[in-house]
Amino acid sequence: MPKLFRGAMLTLTLLGSVTLLPASGSAQGGARGAAVNTSKPQIMLDERLLQAAKNGELEQIQTLLKSGASANATDLSGRTALTWAAWGDHVAVARALIAAGANPDPQDEGRNNALLLTGETGSVAMLREVLKAGPDLSRTNRYGGTALIPAADRGHLAYVRELLRTTRINVNHVNNLGWTALLEAVILGDGGPTHTEIVRELLTHGADRTIADHEGVTPVQHARQRGYTEMEKLLENMSD
Repeated sequence: MPKLFRGAMLTLTLLGSVTLLPASGSAQGGARGAAVNTSKPQIMLDERLLQAAKNGELEQIQTLLKSGASANATDLSGRTALTWAAWGDHVAVARALIAAGANPDPQDEGRNNALLLTGETGSVAMLREVLKAGPDLSRTNRYGGTALIPAADRGHLAYVRELLRTTRINVNHVNNLGWTALLEAVILGDGGPTHTEIVRELLTHGADRTIADHEGVTPVQHARQRGYTEMEKLLENMSD
């Protein structure tokens, strides 16, 4: 899936619903905690919380949480306030929501959640906050990829380094396209210094350079075909 098209699809998926109406914890992954209060006052509080999270309004978030808004409320597309905060990179808002018990795992209709979105945005600060909530690292997006894979192809070096060094995420997970993070870094990268360093980080943390795509083409063969000389040398010479 081309990067520009995929980015456009992500934006449309997240912004397609303007009216924020809380659901009853039906997002993929469920919600932690007690049964949801669906009274009209509660719905109004939760709707305001979701909008405030989308807008990055920390003081409003704090006030609404104290007034009884649910940190795990969802809109009609299954997006939680934490998902909205992650998309907007509203780190302080995410911190407040997590402190109030926000579950990082529920996925919306587009299969986005807070952790997966950090892989798209590359925000290390947001990643650190979301990791404090103990997310399921094996959750996958609509392409079947973990948070590591889009980060690798988009050139988010600092993010890739942080994720690999602080978690035990599966570095060799294969997505629906038949690509690992290593394959994506080569195929969708530009072969420059940043993507080459991402390849180095992946290899250092156990990436298997022998895993080929659905056509049987390995990472080093892809690098060679594209004329990515430094990346090719790294893939050929770096020990497993």
